[in-house]
Amino acid sequence: MCSEYESPQAEMFVERFGLDMPEFPEPEMFFGRTGVYVRRPPERDSGDEAVPPLEAQLGRWGLVPRETRHEQLERQLKLSTFNARSERAMKSFSFGAAWRGAQRCIVPATAIYEPDWRSGKAVRTRFTHVDGKLLNIAGLWSNWKDEHGVWHGSHTMLTLSAKEHELFKHYHRPDKEKRMVGLLFDGECDAWLDAPVEDAMNFIKGYPADLLVATPAPRAPKPKASAKASAKKKAALLEPPSTQGLLL
Repeated sequence: MCSEYESPQAEMFVERFGLDMPEFPEPEMFFGRTGVYVRRPPERDSGDEAVPPLEAQLGRWGLVPRETRHEQLERQLKLSTFNARSERAMKSFSFGAAWRGAQRCIVPATAIYEPDWRSGKAVRTRFTHVDGKLLNIAGLWSNWKDEHGVWHGSHTMLTLSAKEHELFKHYHRPDKEKRMVGLLFDGECDAWLDAPVEDAMNFIKGYPADLLVATPAPRAPKPKASAKASAKKKAALLEPPSTQGLLL
């Protein structure tokens, strides 16, 4: 399961997809943040030649199904829908309509992060392509309407078992199921977006381990307060409360 990834830089995005990067995707992506994904324009089937073959969209990482009613929205927004189990997506309330409607997308990432527990403690680890290229993550998209009637985009990443994968089988807690995101080769992306629904699962497969690099990337510890600041805070706690303005 991937719960953190890096949005691509604009130059890499333009070079890979030939599209302008939308404004304001958040560089560090966590559940609920706004990221970029690439899809077929819904108007493409209209026959209008002016409709481009691809479009870049901004949307919440954490898919919200179009069918979500207003009274369900608060609960739906709290669900961990940033990853979707590919083998169960079709029958899921959160992902089923998007899967059956072929609302597929590509989530481009400079890197994804997973925890390495082999030392007994979680070590944040950064996964990148061996050639420094963008990672093409297979995803689903959906639009949803907020309580004010405004439409928003959302997306999720599809995952598969990593039990037999040479690299990803070593990550996550030892007693937990091993999962990884579905990664696509550059040459598979068009076919993924266009495939019939019954063929979609053919694209969700293990990506070659020798094309990925895993690098420990622990976060820097938060700076500790200086001794002077700590002493000042302690002194403030020991001061008697002020009686100014009180009726005695």
